[in-house]
Amino acid sequence: MEELIFSTSAYAILSGDKAAGRLSHAYLVYYADGAKLREALKIFALAFFGCTQEGRERRLVLSEGLPDLKIYPAPDKKLTVDMAAEIIADAYLKPVEGDKKLYIISGLEDASALFQNKLLKILEEPPEGVYFLLGAASLSPVLSTVLSRVKRLDIPPFTGEQIYGALERRGENPGNARAAKACGGRLSVAERMLGENWFASVCAAAEEICSAGNVKDAVRAALKNGDCKYGGELLAQMQRVYFAELEKYARNPDYAGALSQGAVVYALGRVNKAFADMRFNANFPSLLYDLALTVALENEKWSK
Repeated sequence: MEELIFSTSAYAILSGDKAAGRLSHAYLVYYADGAKLREALKIFALAFFGCTQEGRERRLVLSEGLPDLKIYPAPDKKLTVDMAAEIIADAYLKPVEGDKKLYIISGLEDASALFQNKLLKILEEPPEGVYFLLGAASLSPVLSTVLSRVKRLDIPPFTGEQIYGALERRGENPGNARAAKACGGRLSVAERMLGENWFASVCAAAEEICSAGNVKDAVRAALKNGDCKYGGELLAQMQRVYFAELEKYARNPDYAGALSQGAVVYALGRVNKAFADMRFNANFPSLLYDLALTVALENEKWSK
């Protein structure tokens, strides 16, 4: 996780402000991977306190035990107006060990307007040596009055290559590459995919259905996998398989896959239609059967 955050322009901005001695009183980190937001904010705190190297201060930051670092809310809790009052009161107390204090507020997108409004004044004019590092997985619930008082640091989704590298650093796994491509640039999603058996089964099902070039194989694959509990994920993985096939055709005019190029283009359109049908509560086994069958029929047309 640290390598990913270290590679961002957002981290470079904050660490550059620290090195230049011009830290802003309040930053807002926008990072859509909400499950990793708290961890990411603590990595930014390492730069704030200048303790990226191994040592006592670094360990205390990451374990949330540094006296001059306060993180809200507690794990698995929600931000409340009482917490805002507590932050304000505590901010006027002197730092314990150094000359500055940092308040991390994670999950600002879940905070009420009352909570956000209560912090406006102290965000704009904090006591000397007091700094704020806010984090949000979504910006739409954050008040414009809050946004106007902070320096915004955006972390866009990571590339598949970056996620793959992060997964490989934790341990080689045959599923790392597939999870990195399928996670939408969110490390937490990739980790969840690898930690649950469903992802491997979804990938196998997608490969089986997408390689069915004739009606017999398509019907068999659809019937076999129609009871999949993760219909949306299966369609998404099928979409990725079809896109990968299309890329092979684009790179190599002599490529000959299980489906013709025309059938692959048709299949992508059918997957998009299946996504739309799912929004209207279509029966997934029937939907998958129809998709696989019509793609196989289209492929047979192209093969004649």
